[in-house]
Amino acid sequence: MEKIRVENLTKIFGKHPQKALEELEKGKKRDEILKETHHTVGIGNVSFSVHEGETFVIMGLSGSGKSTLIRCLNLLNKPTAGKIFVDDENILDYDKKALRQFRQTKIAMVFQHFGLFSHRSVLENVEFGLEIKKMDKEERVTKSLEMLKAVGLEGWEYHKVSALSGGMKQRVGLARALANEPEIILMDEPFSALDPLIRRDMHTELLDLQAKLKKTIIFITHDVNEAFKLGDRIAVLKDGEMVQIGTPEEILDNPADEYITNFIEDIDRSRVLRAENIMRKRSLKIGKNTAAKIALEILNDSDYEHGFITDRHDNRILGVVDADDLLLAIKGKLPIAEVMHTDFVSVSEDAYVKEVLEIAAATKYPVAVVNGEGEYVGRIQRAALLKALV
Repeated sequence: MEKIRVENLTKIFGKHPQKALEELEKGKKRDEILKETHHTVGIGNVSFSVHEGETFVIMGLSGSGKSTLIRCLNLLNKPTAGKIFVDDENILDYDKKALRQFRQTKIAMVFQHFGLFSHRSVLENVEFGLEIKKMDKEERVTKSLEMLKAVGLEGWEYHKVSALSGGMKQRVGLARALANEPEIILMDEPFSALDPLIRRDMHTELLDLQAKLKKTIIFITHDVNEAFKLGDRIAVLKDGEMVQIGTPEEILDNPADEYITNFIEDIDRSRVLRAENIMRKRSLKIGKNTAAKIALEILNDSDYEHGFITDRHDNRILGVVDADDLLLAIKGKLPIAEVMHTDFVSVSEDAYVKEVLEIAAATKYPVAVVNGEGEYVGRIQRAALLKALV
């Protein structure tokens, strides 16, 4: 379901933006317009949509327009032209009252440099937005404590923010945003000021929270590895223009131009691609009650050397067999259960390829892939792992 739709959004900085807008509509580029009009095109004719519950990452180098764009989405920057639809309402039509309501109830922002109040405690910082909404004191404390627990800051409620590390401060900012129960969260390079280890922890924290809360998140970054780790889809900006939008695997496999190719050349694919991206879906499986002779025919008709044995009732994997195992069962008139091997390994479909590589090294069988309910959804052959890395 579409949550946000942006159509031909343009933001021009300068006293008389209309002249620059006319030049932009004639097809002129940012540098030409700056030289001719002394106006800066922050973003020009940008269009995209964001699905409900999606983490949509906007990526670009410094000066690409990404921060300008995200600030247009809550009208901290008033666009020069274009439309921004949230739940099919053009927020550019809002009056002051409607805009205030929108900012207080539907959208929240997490800033790069925390934006916390140094004179307030951790709890009081998280409460701030709820105070603005005039929520009852007891209710807002309860809600704020709940959010602090969610981001792993239980026990730090009454400390001053000056006592916190950078990562902890960013968790406070995230808790404050979540306390208002917004449907949309804007995150403007929230982890860029953190050291690499804390940054990695925050990535994990955000992924875990998003798995539970399923908010619509727009995340800004200049870090390609961060973008590909966090994003369901990624939009790449250059000079205020949208160059490509796609899933991480779509951009890796089909870069739109040389700029994108250069942008992604140093990315660590093993930390970006997941098991679901490289597995063979709906691959061969054999029911636990299948006769060994029939199972051998099924295996011989496939292009696999091994077959996973599953429970047909709940689709869980019970074991794995090869042709020799099945021949042994046929000769001995044995059920499959007596010849199958149970020392197979499995990974969740959202496991990164790096994790799969470590697991695959310890087994002679294909790696089974299971979903959140433990059901068999696919397999990963060694060849697929090697292909994913090049």
